[in-house]
Amino acid sequence: MSSSKQRCRTCDTLLASDRKGTLCGRCEAAYATHAPVQRPDFWLQPSIQDALRTFNIGQLFRAYRQAHSPTLPQSTLAAWLDITQGQVSVIERGRRPVTDLERLERWCNALRVPHEHRWFRAGYRDAETQAPQEKSLSDLGLAYAASLPTTVEVVAELGRHDMERRTFLSSALFSVAASVAPSRDWLLATLDEATTATGKISTEQVQAIRRTFGVFQELDVMRGGGHAREQLASYLTSHVVPLLKSNDPETPNGAALYEAAAEQLYLLGWMAFDNGEHALAQRYLIQSLRLAEAAGSPDLGAHVLAGLSDQATLTGEPEQAVQLAKAGRAGLLAKGSSTACLADLYALQARAEAAMGDGKAAAKSVHLSQTAFENVSVENEPEWARFIDPAYLNGEHAHTFRDLERPDEATHFAGLSIVESERQNRARRGSMAQAALARAAIDSHDLEAAASAGMAAAKLAATVKSSRSVEAVADLRSRLRSHRESPAVRDFLDVSGALLPSMGSRS
Repeated sequence: MSSSKQRCRTCDTLLASDRKGTLCGRCEAAYATHAPVQRPDFWLQPSIQDALRTFNIGQLFRAYRQAHSPTLPQSTLAAWLDITQGQVSVIERGRRPVTDLERLERWCNALRVPHEHRWFRAGYRDAETQAPQEKSLSDLGLAYAASLPTTVEVVAELGRHDMERRTFLSSALFSVAASVAPSRDWLLATLDEATTATGKISTEQVQAIRRTFGVFQELDVMRGGGHAREQLASYLTSHVVPLLKSNDPETPNGAALYEAAAEQLYLLGWMAFDNGEHALAQRYLIQSLRLAEAAGSPDLGAHVLAGLSDQATLTGEPEQAVQLAKAGRAGLLAKGSSTACLADLYALQARAEAAMGDGKAAAKSVHLSQTAFENVSVENEPEWARFIDPAYLNGEHAHTFRDLERPDEATHFAGLSIVESERQNRARRGSMAQAALARAAIDSHDLEAAASAGMAAAKLAATVKSSRSVEAVADLRSRLRSHRESPAVRDFLDVSGALLPSMGSRS
């Protein structure tokens, strides 16, 4: 009977009686380079459905591989996805889901995941049960509105929900593409001239708002992005937003008010960024960019684009990060004056170029960053540029050369950042610089130096609330775990695990 004959497990065609394996010849040939089209019931298996409900592509990768018999190797999946086996391993073990829309779409296309099973698309079946309010909140803050009143209302909503610790963005997706369009709109608007008139808010009120920004910026730099964000969101919502609604940015004091509000929005975005909340950070930064444009402040707008560039690199889109940094420099060179911001943009462009593996371009950008910073006149820089300094810039350069696997340069710049961070008692920056130093030592095969720097990074990370610092230490633990026979490494693993218990289950 034909029903007893074996069928191809992908296309369901009957196999010849002498055919070995479970694939027909056509599917077997395609299988070597591309994921096969699976039968509809493949995606309905309980293990696949459970993975889809987690909204975590790493869980889907694992379930997809294990649904094959024998289990599909990570190396095969990596070839289909055009990434490395190590990246597949990291994604599968990742406790934080990937939320970048472009990567999710590309990977699901590679695996031929049916559109109705893609949780990040509007047509996903669970979206039908989502309340209208939740749908609107998921889009909140991503638009670069032409209307200033609309922008102010969005700012108020973002601050209010963040202050109340609502979970409206807990499952929201971060997409670097949402940052690119605002960068274009800002650049075009920045190149136009603004008009001025008289205003209602007093200079003293604006100065008070700026003093408040200085206090919160100090808290963020010294204690990390997880501290004081709720209080700053509350201050912005209750004190600053009402003033935005009653003042015109085309007046001298009104423009100063909008610039001060943009500074606070940037800081809120940076705090969320440092705490690993990228969807929320992106929304704050886009609205900050809009208010900076309204205020006629190309320097601040370029500073915001530096933040969006940094975020793009960290979330795996260095090509977009380079474009964001270049847009910031274009606006800055045309209309701005902050040399510190220019140095920052070059430093972040170098980080992105290093992530792309372009060592020549990255080294050139580091040099341009150093050259720009040599011309900084601190007294002429805005308050928000105060921490674009040797501790910060040398730390960024260290990470650039770390990513290029050039340990000598990484060690040099990390050392400069560590000295300056210690002088200022900046634990977060010091922790990340020590982590970069440890990575350079690993690349130089000096386990004792790596363990020593890693220990310093862990001790500093334990004193701040910064997901970036914790993740840097977790990365060191993962890289050094296989060298546990070294007493120094064993001490680092034990102490860092005790200081940062959340990493206990990480590999």
